Amino acid sequence: MSNRKDKWEFYHDNAGKWRWRRVAPNGDIVGASTQGYVNRTDCLDNAKRNGYRP
Repeated sequence: MSNRKDKWEFYHDNAGKWRWRRVAPNGDIVGASTQGYVNRTDCLDNAKRNGYRP
């Protein structure tokens, strides 16, 4: 379950692919993509399936 105070980060990994991670208010990473995505849209879609609400 996503906490509304969590921060969602979208970034390029070392291979140049899009990834996401969810960071709790205390700084702990509480969720992350398990793979990189060529398209940012695909990354966002995966994040939405994992609780991201823009």
